[in-house]
Amino acid sequence: MSEPANVESGVEKDDGIVRCDACPVLCRIRPGKIGACDRYANVAGVLTRTDPLVLAQRTVAGQGRMVPFLSDAENWNGEIVAGRPTFVTGIGSGTTYPDYKPAPFIVSARHEGVDTVTVVTEGIFSYCGVKVKIDTDEHVGPEQAVVRAEGEPIGHVTTAEYGSQMLSIGGVRHLTGGGKREGAVACATMLALCNKQAVELEVEGGAKLIVQAGRPPMVNGHAEERMRVGCGSATIGMFAKQWIGHADEVIVVDDHITGVLTEHQAGRYLDMRPAGIRVRGRKSTPGRYFQVASPGSGWGGTDVTDPLAIIEKIDPRTAWPGQRLLMVSTTGEDAAFFELDDKLRPVPAAMPAPLQAVVERIGENCEPALCSVLFMAGAGGSLRAGVTENPVRLTRSVRALVTRVTSGGAPVYVWPGGGITYMVDVLRMPDASFGYVPTPALVAPLEFTLALEAYRILGGHVDSIVPLERVIETARARASSWRQDNPWPLDRQVP
Repeated sequence: MSEPANVESGVEKDDGIVRCDACPVLCRIRPGKIGACDRYANVAGVLTRTDPLVLAQRTVAGQGRMVPFLSDAENWNGEIVAGRPTFVTGIGSGTTYPDYKPAPFIVSARHEGVDTVTVVTEGIFSYCGVKVKIDTDEHVGPEQAVVRAEGEPIGHVTTAEYGSQMLSIGGVRHLTGGGKREGAVACATMLALCNKQAVELEVEGGAKLIVQAGRPPMVNGHAEERMRVGCGSATIGMFAKQWIGHADEVIVVDDHITGVLTEHQAGRYLDMRPAGIRVRGRKSTPGRYFQVASPGSGWGGTDVTDPLAIIEKIDPRTAWPGQRLLMVSTTGEDAAFFELDDKLRPVPAAMPAPLQAVVERIGENCEPALCSVLFMAGAGGSLRAGVTENPVRLTRSVRALVTRVTSGGAPVYVWPGGGITYMVDVLRMPDASFGYVPTPALVAPLEFTLALEAYRILGGHVDSIVPLERVIETARARASSWRQDNPWPLDRQVP
């Protein structure tokens, strides 16, 4: 078994200059200097990874707290706590590029009586992107609209989901298919997003945004607070019974599906009297209307600031003077109460306390508005050669759940179909997990964990295996606390 790799091999030296082969840029680094990616340096004539190798440690089952240093985090110096279950992450490990050699660390450990192997590397990903979920009803821009950073096109708006707007950022066409500045800005934006930093974006024909993983989105300078409880129809279904006896009609304004209580199946089920108030837009099914207004930053994600603007007509054959009308948005942030006068015109009136309580309950049922950032990449091509001499076997092993894939120790979702295309929530990863190379491409940690015997069958690089104890002793390793909500990668996978 070989020694753990603290430096990269395959370098050329000339008058103290070291040529780095960790990516296609092939920097020539002078003594005491670092390469273009800030990840490798020339230390006394030796090419050395500048960042520490991150070892994640967790508490022993049943002992409650994580590692002891969490109670005194300010004074903890990052030293590894002896005896704690330890997982070697790909953060700071180095890369296999140009992939004629085994992964930087192939680590053996014993877990619950089973000999295991974790293959650890930092993948260089030209084929990668970021999916951003923005919890807001506000219109951020039309679908397929270009998303820009620093004026450069770096992504687009994709399909809106339930209560959220979605962006797709990066991808190989932005990284390599446009101009040099476009690729550099796309790479820098993805790097910041993946490392949980705030970025400023602008959507063509839409909003200016500030997004950051785990933080509320800023839309045109306004901080979003609530994710909608549901569309207008769903809101009626949830709260219809609570409005009975306090309002004769309730209209829930929503950009996608506006709900009208007395026409809705919920109102009919509760035997409500028809109110005769017809809203604009295209009627879908009873009590459900599409396109009542244009998208915007007003009520329910529409451009409406006066809710009465969506009322098309009031039928005098059905409506009556004194009729009580509540209009409310899907977050409860906008609400107004009206009574019909003798000419059946809605007149603003004080909100009755029982209705105000339900409006507040709508807000209570809204989850906090946040930004979610998922890194997505294809761990294919030659990266797999750092794991096995027969790369397709790794793909098959991942598909069969023999090999578990993690990123910085965080669980990933592997897409169906060919290759190893995965997504990971950056909030479940340690801070500063990502780097870059100026080709441009992102660098992300990747770990493949499986039983030792399965690794032998895989055709793995068994001669490069080193025991965990030896990796722990390496001078450039540091400890990081394990997230309790992440599954332990060495545990057996459940199909």
